[in-house]
Amino acid sequence: MKTVRTFAAAAMTLAVWGALAGAPVMAAPVADADFANRVIPSFSDDVRRALKTFDVPGMAIAIVMNGEVLSARGYGVRKLGEPTPVDGKTLFEVASNSKAFTAATLAMLVDEGKLAWDDPVTKHLPGFQMYDSYVTGQMTVRDLLTHRSGLGLGAGDLLWWPSTNFSTDEIIERLRYVKPATSFRASYAYDNLLYIVAGKIIAEKTGKPWGEAVQERILTPLGMNGTKTSVAEMLATSDYSAPHSKIRDKISVVKPMPVPNAVGAVGINTNAEDIGRWMSLLLNQGKMEDGKQLFSSKQAAELWSEQTPMRIRDPKPALAATKPNFMAYGLGFQLRDYRGYKVAMHGGALQGFYSTVLMVPEKKFGIAILTNAENSAAMASLYYTMLDLVLDAPVKTDWIKVYAEQEAAMHKEELERQGKETTARAAASKPSLPLASYDGEYEDAWYGKASIRAEGGKHVMRFERTPDLSGELEHFQHDTFIVRWKERNFNADAYVTFALNPDGSIERMKMAPISTETDFSYDFRDLSFTPVKPPLAAKK
Repeated sequence: MKTVRTFAAAAMTLAVWGALAGAPVMAAPVADADFANRVIPSFSDDVRRALKTFDVPGMAIAIVMNGEVLSARGYGVRKLGEPTPVDGKTLFEVASNSKAFTAATLAMLVDEGKLAWDDPVTKHLPGFQMYDSYVTGQMTVRDLLTHRSGLGLGAGDLLWWPSTNFSTDEIIERLRYVKPATSFRASYAYDNLLYIVAGKIIAEKTGKPWGEAVQERILTPLGMNGTKTSVAEMLATSDYSAPHSKIRDKISVVKPMPVPNAVGAVGINTNAEDIGRWMSLLLNQGKMEDGKQLFSSKQAAELWSEQTPMRIRDPKPALAATKPNFMAYGLGFQLRDYRGYKVAMHGGALQGFYSTVLMVPEKKFGIAILTNAENSAAMASLYYTMLDLVLDAPVKTDWIKVYAEQEAAMHKEELERQGKETTARAAASKPSLPLASYDGEYEDAWYGKASIRAEGGKHVMRFERTPDLSGELEHFQHDTFIVRWKERNFNADAYVTFALNPDGSIERMKMAPISTETDFSYDFRDLSFTPVKPPLAAKK
């Protein structure tokens, strides 16, 4: 990457920016002094306002202009209740922004002739198998990255989310039991499991674990020296951010979510300085500072080429300007347009962390926003603010105000919807069976086992391979209960509904999230549990 330079004329302005951000004041890397002087002060005010408006403890933001890192700085604090500020080296989990690293590593292997995008997956992983034998044979390396497999949204994510004790190989093996939602290559539906498969191919072709391969091929050459390829490595450093979630609408510190079995999809933990170098590489079509192509310009173009069309939905009127004319998924990137310019971007979400990486190739501009909270509106409000500045939007929009109002309205609407469901239920109804009859062990074809047991006068559901998925059952109506997870920051309480056989025994147990705000990776809808054996109370 190009060596970052300081510009004396902008030093004072940028020092003020750092003070406003709550980060240590230091010489800031500047690629365009005029842009820095004109834009940075007002944008720093916007960032500070966004932190307060959306209740986000801390952010790290990298901005790239003309192939150079303009700035990589921190805002707010690493951990709520503690004064240590976020800085340019503070690590954040970036979740699905890891997918681009997997795609780029595969691109290098394509350059080296070790695989081709349209090779069958079975050529490199002979044991690979999907639910449908035709799909197994036709699935290509390209298909692994493009969300067109026929799997439903987030299908199978409970194999790794929240943290499970499945191995990567077990997750891949269980793909064969996950039923498709649509025909193969018929439509877009975001998935994570196939990126886990892609990570396994990298391990097979390089002879090294995914993390080591990415470190050797991307992180070390780029000088991304702070970036880690596991949460465990991140926690061993001295400068990392704590995750935060809303618990009963109040921001709270929560524990990190290690996902060593899903690294191909979500394994990168990075900071503002390093993500700036990564964006510069991408905007320079895979070329490093010394002129070496880390991956070829041909493969760089492939990463940002439309592979799978995405449906365009009409936004709320206040967000009309954000509606694209086209949307598609490339290889590790979502592609769309804004104000006449092509945009390559991606989001990331894990427990307590959200991130966005966004680039405008024609302008050689990039912005990455890393946060230690779960709020997409905060990031969107800031990247649209910056895009409007970069693209000279004819009308100035207060995106922070717009997104705050939309977020509040949508949350209010969801609470009202849940209230109506509760009011409309048959509150006087009783379960068909004695409560003890629902106790027992249940099994789903792809997830495995869950149990319901009486514990201290309560009936508790536990997912066998997911230590944190345990919670008390409370009756909702008829043979439907609600499981209230012990980890309240999951915000993923779910309906649990039992279907009975004619003889009164339990035939099946299904689940569904209560809230539309529940992350789609809580893939309860795709589970279909059957009793492993008749509940003990029914054996009479």
